[in-house]
Amino acid sequence: MDFNLSSSLFVGEQKFNAFASDKIYDVIIIGGGPAGMTAAVYCLRKGMSTGLITRQVGGQMADTAGIENYLGYRYINGVELADKFHDQVMQFGIDFENNTTVKSIKDGLYKEVILDDGRIFKTKTIIVASGKLPRKLNVPGEKEFTGHGVTYCAICDGPFYKNKKVVVAGGGNAGIGAAIDLARIATHVTVVQRRDRLKADKVLVDKLKHFDNVEVLLGHVVKEIHGSTTVESVAVENRETGAQIDIPADGIFVEVGSIPNSELARGLLHMNELDEIVIDAFGRTNKEGIFAAGDVTDVPYKQIIIACGDAAKAALSATDYILSNPNF
Repeated sequence: MDFNLSSSLFVGEQKFNAFASDKIYDVIIIGGGPAGMTAAVYCLRKGMSTGLITRQVGGQMADTAGIENYLGYRYINGVELADKFHDQVMQFGIDFENNTTVKSIKDGLYKEVILDDGRIFKTKTIIVASGKLPRKLNVPGEKEFTGHGVTYCAICDGPFYKNKKVVVAGGGNAGIGAAIDLARIATHVTVVQRRDRLKADKVLVDKLKHFDNVEVLLGHVVKEIHGSTTVESVAVENRETGAQIDIPADGIFVEVGSIPNSELARGLLHMNELDEIVIDAFGRTNKEGIFAAGDVTDVPYKQIIIACGDAAKAALSATDYILSNPNF
């Protein structure tokens, strides 16, 4: 759902407001995934003037085929859950920018959020909830079948491939970990690794060897994903000989890494070796008044429910910071 707003609009009971360049916000949240939208609800309910800027409503959640581990729903499609999050945020009335990229942020008593189109917004606090982007294969069929057999989260979507044939692209820890989980439920798992050896830790590789329904193709790359309405096969190529084979598959799990959307804070916030923003138990970064939550942070286990919990803490911390600061 796209919103290009120049004034307040009402859609049913929802109210959308455009960002105001002459306004100093209490909180600006960067990111519209589970963490960003949860933070927004908590800030709005505390009476904070709140703005949310996002490139995509729902974030990676919107690319998830199905969700069975978010309490309250035995099963829900990722897009449907994103819509429910979005509707709950919008009922409060919020300044909202969709399809928008934040270029950078600046520290100070009043912080600045600078967009890639040159606009600048001022705020007392910032919550960075910009998430991660899975590395893509960038092959034909990948985009078309995302959510229809192409998935980037084995923990999220693995159970839907019970008694099915799957391909795992990637031989690192994430890929082999996914292959092990899938081998327990799938009829056959094919691991495609571009190098001539698996990069995963030995303990994981040893575990994988215990399964007789797993095939590992070293020195191969995925070239194309085929299907009609869902994935039906995956074409792979031998990097040395150029020979191609077509692997029958009901799905492909892309596990070639992910990239934190932390570039906007480079040089300002402390990050780890993976470029994840380092936070404490309250969601605080190394800069006062700047908080972070969700997959962009160094918190382990990238899950919707964890992102939401951390975002609630970050929002409450931001609120406490504003209310306790005598300069505001």
